[in-house]
This record gives sequence, structure tokens and C-alpha cells, in this order.
Amino acid sequence: MPSRVTMTVNGKTVSREVEERTLLVTFLRDHLGLTGTHVGCDTSQCGACVVHIDGRSVKACTALAVQVEGCSVTTIEGLAAADGTLHPMQAAFREHHGLQCGFCTPGMVMSAVDLVRETPDLTEQEVRNALDGNICRCTGYHNIVKAVLAGAEAMKAEPSRIAAE
Repeated sequence: MPSRVTMTVNGKTVSREVEERTLLVTFLRDHLGLTGTHVGCDTSQCGACVVHIDGRSVKACTALAVQVEGCSVTTIEGLAAADGTLHPMQAAFREHHGLQCGFCTPGMVMSAVDLVRETPDLTEQEVRNALDGNICRCTGYHNIVKAVLAGAEAMKAEPSRIAAE
């Protein structure tokens, strides 16, 4: 039986009819066309589907769309400024080559942004531990860790980027 779900996604109110069993990741990709949130494993192991719900990182394959009723969701598409200027963490991933194929990158970036909000002064080991739930099959994580640390410094230089969406 379909249910109407309404939420704010990347700053815009959206409302759609969905089956009650529709995962948030499916809602974002198939109903809203926001394909930056990736489906990697369907078992919440890889982190490719991380989005922010009310400012906190969540694996979108673990939440039903109806559970997010009334919430604010930010996807990788909503992280950059309205004029297209990359978020400091996105820019750091580009600058420090924190990606190869790019499949895991949206989830890594979203997780990293929330991590910096929680712990602005990170050590390399803290980054490695925190990203344990985000799997990259292409890299050895070295450049990802460098990117997160650089992104954290850039976010601290722009305090508005540390505040939750």
C-alpha cells in the first residue's frame, strides 16, 4: 500500500507516493533522480550510500523513506554551494586524489564531513578508524586520509561549513 512521504532534500521540499518498503537510497535515486548516492552492497557494509539526515551521516540503504518523513536529507549533490563551488571536503578529495574509480567517493565525502563536524581536530588514526565503515576497493586509503585531513583544515577555515545542514 503506497504512502505519501514528504521531506526536504538538498534544501527543497519533496513529496512522493512510495511503497512502505522503499529504501531511502531507492527513493533518492529512482524517485528523485539523485544518483550520486550509490548502491554498493545492499547490506550496509560498504558506505557508498551515505547521506546526511538532519545533519548526521546515515547509510541510506538502512532507512526506509517513510522513516525519514519530515526530515532534512543532504546528498552529495547538495553539498556544493548553489553556485557550484565545491564543499571544502569535495575540493580536498579532488586536490589530494582521494579517489580512483569514484564509486565510493560520495559516501566517503559525506562520512568525512560529518566526522569533521563531530571531531574537528582529527589525527590520521582517527580518520582511518572512522572511515572503517566505508569500503574502497581501488585505493590503499592513503590519499583518502590525506584528503579528509586537508578537508578538515579547510572546513575549520570556513566555520559555516562545519555547522550541520
